[in-house]
Amino acid sequence: MDRELENYIFEHSSPEDPVLADLYRQTHLRFVNPNRASGHLQGRFLEMISKMMSPSLILEIGTFTGYSTICLAKGLRPGGKLITVETDDELDEFARSYFRKAGVEGRIEKITGRLQDVIVNIREEFDLVFIDGDKREYSEYYEMVIGNVRPGGFIIADNVLWGGKVTDNDTRDQQTRGIIEFNEMISRQDNIESMILPLRDGLMLIRKK
Repeated sequence: MDRELENYIFEHSSPEDPVLADLYRQTHLRFVNPNRASGHLQGRFLEMISKMMSPSLILEIGTFTGYSTICLAKGLRPGGKLITVETDDELDEFARSYFRKAGVEGRIEKITGRLQDVIVNIREEFDLVFIDGDKREYSEYYEMVIGNVRPGGFIIADNVLWGGKVTDNDTRDQQTRGIIEFNEMISRQDNIESMILPLRDGLMLIRKK
């Protein structure tokens, strides 16, 4: 996006939460691949979607340092809960420290492990699922969770444009192939409605009929 236009968007949107701004800055200072954090514009979008839905239960696949987790948790209805699953245990205390700073720690259940190993212990019905884990496993994530999404509930998948690589013919890269296979699979489903929003690296919005 043109930088001038991007600045205009930021200037005419609600300002970034100072806790999230600090989280984003510290993520860039301390961790590899810091752009995995959602950032202000995408984070604000996730927060607004969550607030519009007022969900009772959210599942997030891929916590990283917790930016999107905090944004999604802000929209939970009173008594609601967000379950977030992350494979990297070295990120655990950092993410939890920002959950506390943001005042949402009591609404979040953080699980360390692969979704494939922990999903058997999660039996609730989800209002909203956010997929942002291993791109090679997106299709598998979807198949594991769609049965637990309530009718009318949503799944949001991040990075579905994958830097524009989804239009390349070269799919030797497993991450790229995983995203392409996921997008193609979603286009063939008849029990959902879907669209791709070209925000940041692409968000797939999926509504279960």
